[in-house]
Amino acid sequence: MTNLFDLTGKKAVVVGGAGGIGQAIAEGLAEAGAQVMISSRKEDSLKRAQQEIKDKTGLDILYCVGDAGQEADVEHLLATAVAEMGTVDILVNSQGFNKKFPGTEFPSDVWDDMFNANVKSIMFTCKHFGKYFKDNNVHGKIINLSSVRGIRAVGNGGMGNVGYCATKGAVEMLTKAYASDLGPTVQVNAIGPTITYTPMMVGILPPDENVRNNIANSLPAQRIGYEIDVVGAA
Repeated sequence: MTNLFDLTGKKAVVVGGAGGIGQAIAEGLAEAGAQVMISSRKEDSLKRAQQEIKDKTGLDILYCVGDAGQEADVEHLLATAVAEMGTVDILVNSQGFNKKFPGTEFPSDVWDDMFNANVKSIMFTCKHFGKYFKDNNVHGKIINLSSVRGIRAVGNGGMGNVGYCATKGAVEMLTKAYASDLGPTVQVNAIGPTITYTPMMVGILPPDENVRNNIANSLPAQRIGYEIDVVGAA
């Protein structure tokens, strides 16, 4: 049991690792012994996350700038990770964003942007990292960050989750399809957190503490989640 979560010698890439759940997972993987590379679109955010992890754990992680919604950037990320770490064993997809609009008013440009960031980018990373795993006989692990909204819709008078639910529902099926396509040597799983305090969600959650408490009380654990809650599962 003491070695159950030992990742010594493993090489991990965390897309969307410059904040929120992705950064927490990157930190957790590093603490478990993996060499970690994080990726995001903004270098300043990557440098900040890199330093925060260093300050908190004393561990050095790598980073690579890129937009996972662009296939060429994903190819560059894979090549950079292999060049700097020697191989890749673990891929975590934690990229994406959430914009809320009533379903009758959802802007088509935001819809396209959400599907590009939340779904298409995961297809690109699974496609290229999955091929690398298969071609090089790597027993790889792919972890996609989904959401409870991928399996449970909620309305309540237009809470604006049409786009997010649709993208996370796609992530759920994309995960199953790639698990079937790449298995059994490559394992593909999804983690679907409930409402979690992340920088993205802080701006979305109601500012009224009583309203937030009502949301928390409706959840099985009767509290809103924290980033650290996802690390053990990853």
